[in-house]
This record gives sequence, structure tokens and C-alpha cells, in this order.
Amino acid sequence: MSQAYFISGIDTDAGKSYVTGYLASLIMKEGKSVITQKFIQTGNTGFSEDIDLHRKIMGVEMLPEDLDHTTAPVIFSYPASAQLAARLDGREIDLAVIDEATRKLKERYDIVLIEGAGGLMVPVTDDFFTIDYVSSRRLPLILVANGVLGSINHTVLSLEAIKVRGIELAALIYNEHFDTDRVIAEDTQGFLRRYVSRHFPAARFATVPSLQD
Repeated sequence: MSQAYFISGIDTDAGKSYVTGYLASLIMKEGKSVITQKFIQTGNTGFSEDIDLHRKIMGVEMLPEDLDHTTAPVIFSYPASAQLAARLDGREIDLAVIDEATRKLKERYDIVLIEGAGGLMVPVTDDFFTIDYVSSRRLPLILVANGVLGSINHTVLSLEAIKVRGIELAALIYNEHFDTDRVIAEDTQGFLRRYVSRHFPAARFATVPSLQD
């Protein structure tokens, strides 16, 4: 049975796109069919740069579902939050279009990794946030964190929010790309590993190496 996961980050620059592509490449190596989807793409016209990055990391060409926009059904031109980008383009966000795209992808692939836009509290409308989409669609969440100063605060706030909403945490992924201070990085990893073990015992904690390594 196919499964979709939603991938979000502790902030806009947590490295979600890289982690999404990296996870997809690992799943491919396990012999499962996998595809990535962009929840809402902003800052592009006619294509999704995040989907393009996923494919490069996966080592594959653009897929038919990329070319017909199934993997990125909602694209706005201005690089901003979804609700602002939609307003600037004079369009509304049709969540049913996104739902239908995910349904089609689940019919064709074992695993669908849906990369979010920004963090969990990024507004889709004035009163509907990304976290509301994840909760209402009952999507297991993969949260991307890093060792940037302040990331423990942002990570724990995100984890507390999903606990309140009853969202399943499938995994917390620590992205090593931003590790510039070894002391802070090691402490952050250790703290977050312990926190997840105590509060989300069913979830995995994993690290993803830097693309530059």
C-alpha cells in the first residue's frame, strides 16, 4: 500500500529540498518506487526549481509527472509565503488540485514525499496554515532541523505544535549541511535525539550529510 509523507522544516532555510531529494534517493536504493511532490511552489513560473533539485540529487531525469505538473500543481511567481504569492498573482489556492495530484502519485508509486513551502506555520490563507493541511490530511510528518544557533528553540516549538495537533512524527532529520560550529552541532544533535526519544518514541532520528561532503 502506498504512503505519502509531508516534509517540513523548522524554518524556510532548513534544507528541506536537499533532504527530500536525499531521502528519495535512499528509498530508490531500497528498491521501492518513490516520487517527490511540491506542496506549493513560489518564486517560479512554469516549473518547480525544488522538483528540479530533487531529480538532480536522485540522479534521474525529469519524470513525466514533472513535465505535466502533477508533482508541482500549484506554482506562483513571487518568492513569498503561499498566501502572499497567491494574492500577488491574483489567484486562489485550490487545495483540491493538490489533493488530486497526491492521489494520482500514490496510485503510481510506493512512496510520495511532499515537500512543504517554508515551515509549518506558513499561512496558506489568513486562517489556514501548512500545519492545518498536514493535520487535516492525516499525513505523517518528516521534520527537517539543523544546528544553526537557535535551531533547538525552533525545533522544539515545531514538535510541540504537531503534538497539540495530533500529527504523527515519522522522523526528525538533522541536516548537517549547516554545521559550522562543531560544539554547537554535536550538542544540538544530542539534545534533539534525546528529546525525540522521550516525547516521540515511535519516530526515527536520522542525520543527512552535507551535499558538499
